[in-house]
Amino acid sequence: MPLPTSPVIRRARLGAELRQLRRREELTLEQVCDRLGWASTSKLSRIELGQSRPDLADVLDLLDVYRVGPDERDALIVIARDAATGRGWWKTLGGMGERQRAYAELEAGAATVVEYQPAVVPGLLQTPAYARLRLGVARLLHPEVDVEADVRARLVRQEVLHRPDPPRYTALLELAACDPGGVPDGIWREQLRHLVHLAGRPNVTIRVVPPGATAGGAHPLTPFTRYSFPDPADPRTVMLEALTTDVRLVSPADLGWYDAVIDRLLDAALPAAETAALLGRLADDPSLPAAVDLGGQPSVRSRPEGAALPRPRQPQD
Repeated sequence: MPLPTSPVIRRARLGAELRQLRRREELTLEQVCDRLGWASTSKLSRIELGQSRPDLADVLDLLDVYRVGPDERDALIVIARDAATGRGWWKTLGGMGERQRAYAELEAGAATVVEYQPAVVPGLLQTPAYARLRLGVARLLHPEVDVEADVRARLVRQEVLHRPDPPRYTALLELAACDPGGVPDGIWREQLRHLVHLAGRPNVTIRVVPPGATAGGAHPLTPFTRYSFPDPADPRTVMLEALTTDVRLVSPADLGWYDAVIDRLLDAALPAAETAALLGRLADDPSLPAAVDLGGQPSVRSRPEGAALPRPRQPQD
């Protein structure tokens, strides 16, 4: 059974809670470490930043220093135990590279996932053949990539969409992601039919963003994914995907801007049923350019030139 939440998110939540408690007691990092006999402040700093797997005994000592009451203490101990989860949990995900693990951990504990991809089919929706092709291209830049191991790991990640309690997953694809772009005909047909099949699942929504949909406003420059979690107090997260690394954003200010961008994309995207019909037609005739098949109609969904990007939402308490 998957965990109800992600250890990395629980570490971030625990760190934020402990930092608030320390500030409530008006204690510095140095003062707390002196009371506990810790050699330096780096250990406490890493716990507060969610950068290390906490030892439960250390957390209990911190709760003593911060004079935490029984009810609050019990709640924080639950969070600390989730945050301390280690190798046993990783075995459920199989062997993965560091970058795939970061996404898999977020996916496994998420309640909702919204992913934007400008050029390729998202990893959670890829067939093995398509994934193998994409990872083979990545190996040109990163010779250390084990393509077959990464394909197997990707298939393990995809199981999250088929479990009894799956997250609600929404993929927003630019039109370029629906174009074969040199992918062999057989692999591309299989991939498109796989997308149509997945779009029939009640927890999966796939929508194509037509050309010009973001004209006049801020356009996402890189792929990104937004995650929310069953416990609303766990920090919502955006992952930005770059060529060599990924960036995790959790601040309310950052999330507000991405909420606004997602709202804009959802407002402009083709409905799910129209997207599925488009993908089905392209699967029947992969030589037909996606833009031609759209017949120019999506342009009416775009905002007028110069339209402003919606203001970011105010963070919720």
